[in-house]
This record gives sequence, C-alpha cells and structure tokens, in this order.
Amino acid sequence: MEAEMGAPSFWDHSDRAQRHIAKLNGLKKAVLPVVAFRRKVDDVGVMVELVEAASGAEQEMYAAELSDQVTAMVRELDAIEIGAFLTGQFDRNNAILSIQSGAGGTESNDWADILFRMYNRWAERRGFTVELQDVQPGDQAGISRATVLVKGENAYGYVKAERGVHRLVRISPFDANKRRHTSFCAVDVIAEINEEINIEVPDAEIRVDVYRSSGKGGQGVNTTDSAVRITHLPSGIVVVCQNERSQIKNRASAMNVLKARLYEKRQDEQRAEMDKFYGEKGEIGWGSQIRSYVLQPYQMVKDLRTGVSTSDTQGVLDGDLDRFINAWLRAGCPRHRNKEIQMDDE
Repeated sequence: MEAEMGAPSFWDHSDRAQRHIAKLNGLKKAVLPVVAFRRKVDDVGVMVELVEAASGAEQEMYAAELSDQVTAMVRELDAIEIGAFLTGQFDRNNAILSIQSGAGGTESNDWADILFRMYNRWAERRGFTVELQDVQPGDQAGISRATVLVKGENAYGYVKAERGVHRLVRISPFDANKRRHTSFCAVDVIAEINEEINIEVPDAEIRVDVYRSSGKGGQGVNTTDSAVRITHLPSGIVVVCQNERSQIKNRASAMNVLKARLYEKRQDEQRAEMDKFYGEKGEIGWGSQIRSYVLQPYQMVKDLRTGVSTSDTQGVLDGDLDRFINAWLRAGCPRHRNKEIQMDDE
C-alpha cells in the first residue's frame, strides 16, 4: 500500500487517496504495536539472562528492573488483545449514540442527563471527540433524549458495548421524603456509515419538518427555523438534528443518521436476528437492563451480561467504563465466551 502511494497517478482522485491513507494508517495501528511488543519480549529475554548471570546487589537491581518492565508489558498486552477483538465490519467507524429516558419521569430525565455526562467524560478519556446532534430537555430537570456523534478510531467498536437499558437506584433528590427511587434509560448505538455503503432513500418515503431549535444556543440557533426532523414513513424511524445554525447542515446530518439506522435495520432483517441490536435493549423498564448502578443502600455498579462489578460508583459515573466495555468485548470472543468473567476493583 505504501508503494501504491508512490505512483504518479495516486493523487489524481483525492477522495480515493484519502481513503487509501486512512486504511493504511488503520492497518499500521493494528500491526506496529504487535511488532514493537515482540521486540520488548526479546529484550526481556536478554534481561532474564542478565539476572541469572549477576549476583548480589547487581542481581537485585536487574530483577527489580525486570519486574517493572514485565508489569508494564502486561498492561500493554491487554490493550493489544482488546484491539484484536475489534474486527467487525464497522468497528473502526464513528458511532452515533442515543440516550432515551424511560420509566421514572423526572428521575429518569435526570438519569439520562447523568448518562450523557458519563459518556462525554469517557470519550474525553479515550481521546474521542463528541458532536451533539440533538437534545430534548426534560419537563422539570435533565433531558428526555439526546443524540451525539462519537468520533475516533474504533469508536463504534467500543461504544456498541453500551447498547441496552441502564438502571439507577438512589435516594431521589426530587423527593422531599428522601425515598429510594429506581430509574431507567435506554442507550442505542449505531455505526456512522461511510460513502462505500450506498443507501438510497427516495423523497417520497420521508417527511421533513423544520422548526425552531430549543435548549441552549446562540441567537442564530434559537431564533431561526434551523432544526430538522426527518420521518421515514415506511419504517417509522424519526431522526432529529438541531446542533447547527444552518438548516441545510442539520438536514444533511439528519440524513446521515437516518441512512445509518436504515442500514443497520436492513442488516438485522437480512440476518433475521433483530434482537442482536434492538431486542437486547427491549422495554425501557424492569427486567431488561444490562447494567445496574446502585447508589443506595450500598455502592455498586454491576454489568449483568458479564458479571463485572465495582464499588467505585463515582469513578464509573465520571467516565471509567473501560472495565465493562473490555469485559463485554472479551465475552464475545470464542476463547472467552464460555468463561465466567470476574473482576474486582483492583
């Protein structure tokens, strides 16, 4: 692929050249860490020989250095292994993440707002960027729904682990009697499809509504009919985008999301496995959650799919989600599928 970049006609088609470079960079990110890790393994082999040949204080010094090196390599190997699980067709793509409040009223809206912040913080930790596409404030507090675009290498591969219903148990800040309440929110994740996937949406199949944007924003956002809502009539899928001042840009963004949702729906129908992406989420209420966040009477976050749990609830709500995402990715690997995954706080 690098040789092809040296051809005189390589830049004749700029878009194709950019896709070529992006693919090459992705392959390098997958291969080069493994090559570098093998070199480190060879270096450790040499260090082991030094420890065996040395004696006294010198041997202790080499042994301590060897221990530090191996400890760092274990963490590095863990990251390489997780990366090897991201082999799906769209795992390298950006992700479109939606949060929808469910049973619980104002409590649920507040929980949706907490999840919105949690995913923003998680994306920040991983070096991803987040673009807000739509947000609907709750009647009294929080938000009733939100849609964001998470941009970065393997964004969809990681974020897809969060698809499902999330349950919160806590003392309600909105209850004067300080009673314990349970709230639910649904998180849906689809991959942003690229230009190589051709999805045709005839104008006759969609209804486009424009209206004034709501929520926080500048004058250009809130005083013009820039928000766009597209309804796909045959499927009933509704997409809203209101983050841009331009109605044209909002419509383009909304169409991209609609095409991504239609493509994923069609893939599900072809495989006759609708529960793979939508059934797993199910009803936004009791009995369908994938993860429970308990803040009262004890502190515990537990993923019901993998059994991974932690008492560091504040850390999780602040974006420390990798333990759950990595365990889910491992559980989907044939080597790990039949193993019970256990992980403590350490």
